[in-house]
This record gives sequence, C-alpha cells and structure tokens, in this order.
Amino acid sequence: MHEIELPGGVTRWVEYGAPADAATAEHEPTIIAVHGFRGDHHGLEPVVDRLHGRHVIAPDLPGFGASDAFTDRFHDIDGYARWLGEFTRAVAPGRPVALLGHSFGSIVVAAALAEGQVEASLAVLINPIGAPALKGPKAIGTGAAVFYYWLARALPARAGNGLLRNPAIVRAMSIAMATTRDPELRRWIHGQHDAYFSSFADRGSLLEAFRASVSHDVSEYAARLDLPVLLVAAAQDQITPVAAERRLAELLPDGTLEVIDGVGHLIHYEKPAEAAALIESFLTSHAGRLS
Repeated sequence: MHEIELPGGVTRWVEYGAPADAATAEHEPTIIAVHGFRGDHHGLEPVVDRLHGRHVIAPDLPGFGASDAFTDRFHDIDGYARWLGEFTRAVAPGRPVALLGHSFGSIVVAAALAEGQVEASLAVLINPIGAPALKGPKAIGTGAAVFYYWLARALPARAGNGLLRNPAIVRAMSIAMATTRDPELRRWIHGQHDAYFSSFADRGSLLEAFRASVSHDVSEYAARLDLPVLLVAAAQDQITPVAAERRLAELLPDGTLEVIDGVGHLIHYEKPAEAAALIESFLTSHAGRLS
C-alpha cells in the first residue's frame, strides 16, 4: 500500500496494473476508483480485477480504511471533492484520467467534477445515488439511520464504537443489501462486510460522512458534468430505483445508462464481470477523447 501526505492528512492507496508507456499513455487513462460509504479500496477489487490490467489507483477515502481522517476540513461533500482533486493531481500528474465512483463515491466524483476540483476525460458511476435520500419513500429509513449514527457519536466512546461495530448490525445490513441467492456468494459478501465495514477512523468523522452521503446526490451536479458519463445501475437497487437512474441519465449532457438485472446495490460484489465489461466497452468507445 502506498501513502501520500495531502493538505488534509495522509491518504493511503493501492495500485493495480501499470501506467501505460509513453507511446500509448495518451490513449490509456489512469482510473481513479472511489469506493462507497464505510468501505475501503477492497470493495472495488472484484471489478478492477476484471479490467484487463488497466492502470487503476484506488484510495481509501479519508476517514475510512487505512487513510487518516481530515485534519483541516469537515468530512462533507465539499471536503471530499477538494480532496479528490488534490489526490488526483498528486498521483496522476499530466496523465489522462477516468474517474470511477461507487455509491457514496459517485457523489464525491460528481461533485469534484462539477465544482472544477478535478479534471477527467471520462467518468463511470456504479450504483449512483441518483435521488435525494432524505425525501421520498426512503426518507423514514434514512432518518432512522441518521439517528443511529448520531446516537453512536453521542454515547461514550466504548458504547458508541460497540454500536457501530456490532457484528449483528453489520450482518443485518449485509443481509438486507445482498440480492444473490447463491449461498457461497452470500457468505463471501458477508465476509467482506465483516472484514472491512468497520474500519473507520473515528465516530465524529463517520457521522459527518454519513450526513454528507444522505444530504446530497448525483442529480444536483449532473447538468454540470460536461464529459461522457457511464451510469451502471441495478434493476433491484434498494437505494436508488431504476426510474430515478433514468431521470438522472436525462440530466447528464452526455450520459449513458446501463442497467444490470438480478442485482441490487452491490453490483461490485454480485455482478463485477458484467460491470467490468460495460466499463471496458465505454473506455474503448471513448478512447479518442483521451488523445
């Protein structure tokens, strides 16, 4: 694992594949892969492993995994968007970049692009958060989750951390999110959540990040995303229904929507091969934009 000191603290990241040589670099982007809430870089590995050796840099978001929490800003969308620009300029200077974001990462990517914090040639959003979580049919459940994170922050440290890392709660979340009926795959998904879902820096930064994740969505940035954007959505997504993803695609100046059937909000775990194939096709069809 690599690490780099940025204005907000140390970000740790892993690298897959190798940068293209000088002769082909202008057509082979570096992919910066941004994971979802409470995960780390491991979450996107099943997709990255199927991208045929493309050069991918996958950081742990500040406050998650092995990366430090911010020391100079809030863990809000503006803070994460600014961080993504700082990180991208530091690890891929002068190279064409494609940004990939899953779930919460889709909001971070969209905000960074819309606010001019980062320059990229292409963007891929997997399970994008396409509608406000605090409105509509999911509002009650979202409100309960907000209370859960608030309570964990308000409790004494031992009790609060115990609540957040409670194995039964983590497993219940994993069961609710998984749609596959394959028992072996379900066990593997639960194992991934058991291993990586509780590696956060502290309760304060986690609460800030959660509030950010439910207070924003990609649709508020879509009209300003003036680059080709691939949306990889799920027919059974429990977070953003397909109808909202279709509306999101219509807001994008240059958007392509692909819907994978038989999966919910865990495309990266349940349908990584299908997602990788769509990404490969998208990158190949837009290779001319990278020159």
